Amino acid sequence: MQLFVPFAAERPKTRLSAVLDNDERRELSRAMLDDVLDALERAAPVSPTVLATAPLESNHRVVVDDRPLTEAVNARLGSAPTAVVMADLPLATPDALGPLFETSTDLAIAAGLGGGTNAFLARDPAFHVDYHGASYLDHLAIAEKAGLSITEIDSRRLAVDVDEPEDLAELLLHGEGAAREWLVDAGFELDTGSGRVTVARSDGRM
Repeated sequence: MQLFVPFAAERPKTRLSAVLDNDERRELSRAMLDDVLDALERAAPVSPTVLATAPLESNHRVVVDDRPLTEAVNARLGSAPTAVVMADLPLATPDALGPLFETSTDLAIAAGLGGGTNAFLARDPAFHVDYHGASYLDHLAIAEKAGLSITEIDSRRLAVDVDEPEDLAELLLHGEGAAREWLVDAGFELDTGSGRVTVARSDGRM
């Protein structure tokens, strides 16, 4: 089995630019990556490889591919089984990831809350990816057209990917690792004053 964790090493998480500067986005992204790698080390049958857009120091194997995500992942799907787990899933735990690797269907797949694809394990090389738009539905359609058997992994911890400022509240509420610690150290805290749980910074920068 191959197991890849795609990681944007140069300009990560641009949609968080309203609340984090570039250096902060790099640090938080790296903390999330470390959380995902740690969870995978305890859940997966093989050690993960970081599929990075630029060279990266890591205790894990790093493969550099600066092509768009769809092209970079498809280039590695010719040999099955292949698993891909996104780097921005800081709520992922070994228990949440375990069912992905325990399935026997041609495709096991976990959706993101916004319709993206946060993780999959393809056991048939007929599967390919297209990460544009609502990729989860697209990937189901690709698998169905190829006649593949499918297991949909229903997991809140795998569904939460941190892309937008409001996602930081989920990380503070339910996170357990380095990414949550980074947010706390950076002065983030939960804010319930508006009736909905959001985040605020102690230095007032939000």
